[in-house]
Amino acid sequence: MDTRVPRSSSTPVRVLITSAVVALVLSVLPANAAHAGPTVAQIEAQIAQLWQQSEPLIEQYNSIHDQYLKNRAQQAALEKKIAPLRIQVQLGQVRVGYIAAQAYKGQGVNTFNALISAGSPAALADQLTFVNVMARAQQQQISGVVTLKQQYDAQKAPIDTLNTKLAAQDADLSKRKKDIDAKINDLQKLRLQAYGTTIGIGAYRPWMCPSEYAPTNGYKAALFACNQASKPYIWAAAGPGGYDCSGLTLAAWATVGVYLPHNALAQRQSITAVARADLQVGDLVFYYSDTHHVAIYEGNDKVMQAPAAGDNVRMSVLEQVGPIRGYGRPS
Repeated sequence: MDTRVPRSSSTPVRVLITSAVVALVLSVLPANAAHAGPTVAQIEAQIAQLWQQSEPLIEQYNSIHDQYLKNRAQQAALEKKIAPLRIQVQLGQVRVGYIAAQAYKGQGVNTFNALISAGSPAALADQLTFVNVMARAQQQQISGVVTLKQQYDAQKAPIDTLNTKLAAQDADLSKRKKDIDAKINDLQKLRLQAYGTTIGIGAYRPWMCPSEYAPTNGYKAALFACNQASKPYIWAAAGPGGYDCSGLTLAAWATVGVYLPHNALAQRQSITAVARADLQVGDLVFYYSDTHHVAIYEGNDKVMQAPAAGDNVRMSVLEQVGPIRGYGRPS
C-alpha cells in the first residue's frame, strides 16, 4: 500500500503550524508592542529627575516668599512709625495749596498792595515789615513741607524698592511653580497608570516614631512630625493639611516655640551644627550639595520627611533619603 501523503494534503498542515507559531509570538508580545508606554522604572526615573530640578526651586521660592512676607511686615511697621510725619506732610501740603490759591487770586500780601494801601510813610514802613514777615513765614512753611516730604520719602524709599524687587521675584517663582506642578501632575498620572490605583509605597510609619523617649524639646518636635505621617506633600506649605520638606521641620519646631525659616538652606545656616555621632531626636538632617532638602531625626537611623510632590509625609532610613550634607540642632 502506498502510505505517502499526497502533495496537496501538506498545505493544511503548514497552515496549522504557521498559525500556531503566530499565536505563540502574539502571546508573548505586548498587545501594544508597537506603541509600548514607558515602564514603571522609566516613569520613576522621570519623576526622580524632575524632582531633583523642582525641589531646589521650591526651597528658593520658600526663601524669597519668606523674605517678602517679612518685608511687608517691616513696611507696615515703618508706615506706622512714620504716620505722624505723613500727617505733617499732608497738612503742610494743604497749607501750601492754600498759599498758592491765594497768590493765584491776587489776594496774597505783597509789596505792591502795601504801597497802594499805605496811608502814610509810617504806615507804609509798618506794612512793608509785615509783608516781609509774612513772606518769610510763607517761605518757611513751604520749605518746611518740602523738607518733611523729603524726610518721609527717604525713609520710605528703601523699603519700597526692596518690596518691589521681592514682589517681582515672588511672582516669577509662582509662575515657575505652576509650570513644574503641571509637569509633576502629568508624571503622576503616568505613575498611576503604571501602578494602577495604588502607588506601592507601604506604611508611612513602619518603625517606632520617635524611637525612644527623651524629656527634650527635640523629642516634642519629633513627635509632632511623627503624627503628620501620611499627610500629602504640598509645596510651600507648613501645615496643617500638608507640608513641603522645610515646612514640616518648621512646623515641628514651632510647637515648642522655636522659629525656623521656611527654607532648608536657611534652616541649616540658622542653627547649631552637630556631628553625626552626636545626633539627638529632633535634630535636623540636611541633604544634597546645595542643601535643598531637610528631614527631622527620629532616632535609630530614621528620619521623618516630606519627600516629594505626589508623595506623603513618611519615615525613611536616614542614609537612603539622599546624599547627606550636614546635621543641625535648633534651640
